[in-house]
Formats: sequence, C-alpha cells, structure tokens
Amino acid sequence: MFSFPTIIVGAALLVAVYTDIREQRIHNWLTFSVAIVGIAFHGLTEGVDGLSFAFSGLGLGLAVMILPYLLGFMGGGDVKLMAAIGACLGASDIFTAFLFTSFAGGAYALGVLLFRMDLFRQVMRNLWTALWLFSTTRKMEYAPVVDNLGETRTMPRLCYGVAIAVGTVTAMVWSRHMGNLF
Repeated sequence: MFSFPTIIVGAALLVAVYTDIREQRIHNWLTFSVAIVGIAFHGLTEGVDGLSFAFSGLGLGLAVMILPYLLGFMGGGDVKLMAAIGACLGASDIFTAFLFTSFAGGAYALGVLLFRMDLFRQVMRNLWTALWLFSTTRKMEYAPVVDNLGETRTMPRLCYGVAIAVGTVTAMVWSRHMGNLF
C-alpha cells in the first residue's frame, strides 16, 4: 500500500514538525539521513535510473527553496528537508510538494498575522507603501514594522517545517489519487 520512500518521508516529516515546533530547528542528522536513504534506496532498486531520479529530486528540492533561504525567509533546515524529501520522491513529486507547501505556508503566515491583528494592519500598510513606491520609483523598498515608539517589531517566527509537512502530504495524496501535476 505504501512504498518505502513514502514511509521514510512520513516519519521524517513527523520528526521535523516535532523538532521545528519544539526547538524551531530541523536537524542535519534527520535531513542528511533521509537524503542518503532516498538515494541509496532508489540506487539499489533502480540502478542508474534510480540514482538519476533521486538526485534530480534532491537538486530540485534544493533549488526551489534556496532563494527564499537566501532572502532570509526561512532557515537552512527547511531547505535541506525539502531537498531530502526530493531524494525520496523525485523531481515531479517534489515540485508538486513545493507548490502545495507554498500555499500551506502562505495560509499559515496569514493565519499567524490575523491572530495578531495590529501586526497584520501594519504589515499590510507597509506592503501597500512598498508597492506604491515601486510603481513610482521602480525601487523595491520595504519598511520594517515599527511600534508606536518607533522601535522595530520582530515578526512572529514561523515553523515552516509544518507547512512543508502539510504541503508534502497533500502532494503525496494528490499524486496517488489524481496523478502528478507535471
């Protein structure tokens, strides 16, 4: 019913969600071991084609997450987790997982902001100002959120491992019942 790679991914996601919520961290031992298991499994069962499958998934998982990491939107553990999952699921499924993860992450972030309505209003005001400035000056500037005293407010930290888990599980169910998106 379930393949070995999906069981490994499911277990890894459970551990990643637990550690991300508890410690706001996804450990290297988890991501590296999942990547190695995915590569080894596909290499041993499918030979060179399996290695190509695993490495293309790993590479795409890394590629889709590296820009948000470089821009400071997420941590390195999130990037490595998506790459490791890619080694298990392959490029097509990891891209679908990334799309669903993006939707889940956006909903998660919006939910956190809506829970803090004062922060939500300030963020929306700043985004509107940034868009207006961009449309008139063609320079992208974003003002940090400040409180009434003019001090910069820290944004709530998101445990993006949760969004990765929701997106990946949704993608696995989707591909099982609906086929791949690509």
